[in-house]
Amino acid sequence: MALVPMRVLLDAAAKGTYAVGAYNVNNMEQIQAIMAAARETRSPVIIQASRGALKYTNFTYLRHLMLAAVEENPDIPVTMHLDHGNSLETCKMAIGLGFTSVMIDGSLKEDSKTPTTFNENLEVTRSVVDYAHPLGVSVEAELGTLGGIEDGVGSGTVHLTDPDQAVEFVKLANVDALAVAIGTSHGAYKFKEEPRLALELVAEINSRIPDTALVMHGSSSVPQELVDMVNRYGGRMPNARGVPISAIQSVIPHGVRKVNVDTDGRLVVTAAIRKVFAETPEKFDPRDYLGPARTALTVLVAQKMRDFGTAGHAGEIKQKSLGDMVEFYRKKGII
Repeated sequence: MALVPMRVLLDAAAKGTYAVGAYNVNNMEQIQAIMAAARETRSPVIIQASRGALKYTNFTYLRHLMLAAVEENPDIPVTMHLDHGNSLETCKMAIGLGFTSVMIDGSLKEDSKTPTTFNENLEVTRSVVDYAHPLGVSVEAELGTLGGIEDGVGSGTVHLTDPDQAVEFVKLANVDALAVAIGTSHGAYKFKEEPRLALELVAEINSRIPDTALVMHGSSSVPQELVDMVNRYGGRMPNARGVPISAIQSVIPHGVRKVNVDTDGRLVVTAAIRKVFAETPEKFDPRDYLGPARTALTVLVAQKMRDFGTAGHAGEIKQKSLGDMVEFYRKKGII
């Protein structure tokens, strides 16, 4: 199966009442691990890259690594997604690279730090939708702001999504997916104490806009065993806390169709590499530590796919091209 627009995966997830994991990548080993997990669990998958990741790999390298993943796994439905695009121009760049889905984070200004007004968010989001949908590319937006800062993105403050605004925003913007703020946070240090999430907001928003896929950002679980492993082998990560898997699973029946995973992937890779360095300091071949990191990430992602309910659904996805989605949007009167 070739690359598919994200809307195809999210519509299938809605029918099956599961969520698709969206896994951030920066290098070859991460992509290989995610695809190995998708093969093992027979899961559709969203591979996503932030602006920082694309810049780190000089843009073209990461694009070709993602395309290699698609080529090597023709029976796994894959979406290439831009995470936290900060402007129309950034989204245009990703679409030009072949991404089949983009997120425009209009909840923040182009500096990715300063919160916007509702109208500012709507204006930039609408400009991306107007550009992307005629090309068949899916669009995710965000309403409300998350806590924490990761990869240079975040205001550091939480502003929960207002259900009334969510209804108006989706009606006016015609986005395919909406990231909602319910108290989650970017990074490994999400909470100073046990998390208090406004999970009831998800059900309320879903009841008001049932045909729009909801997205959870800032939802890595930061497993304690990984934090302990990082610290055991020389790391310093005191008081790292994440979102319990049970909390994520509780909102999947209420419209959450995409769950972002970044921090957990960083943790498991770092833990594996630190272990190799600590136990076999004579090692100097990058394959000796990147290989175990890749294996550890495969195990983690495969478990996420089972936890989110994605496992076993790869064969159910019907192939749709960008051209098919153009016709889909035309029939809905969106373009």
